[in-house]
Amino acid sequence: MSIKEKYSSLLDFGKELGMKNVSVEEKEDALYVNGVVNTAYEKNIYWDKLKSIGGEKPSDIKADIRILDESVYAYHTVQKGESLSKIAKHYYKDASKYNAIFKANTNILKDPNLIHPGQVLKIPKL
Repeated sequence: MSIKEKYSSLLDFGKELGMKNVSVEEKEDALYVNGVVNTAYEKNIYWDKLKSIGGEKPSDIKADIRILDESVYAYHTVQKGESLSKIAKHYYKDASKYNAIFKANTNILKDPNLIHPGQVLKIPKL
């Protein structure tokens, strides 16, 4: 199996994320991947996927993944039954940080206890 075949699911995942300016080159027993994702969260989940395939410190892949918007950690589309604390728990592992999400979205939210499915929220970097 070639290195490119080994990491094919990672390359497909980059497409799912909408990674831009992607270049992939196999040389010197390593796969070199470059690209740009929208947010830090997307970069983190891309790296998680990379490590799930190649291990914690893979030597057969070199990735340079840049972030388009450094000011935002993620964007989240509200689903039925969600609350800001549930969303904060997902992204920050701490439900009490819901107020950071509320403050970043005061242009569309007037009350932290009132969000609606379909709203797209900015998840700020902490």
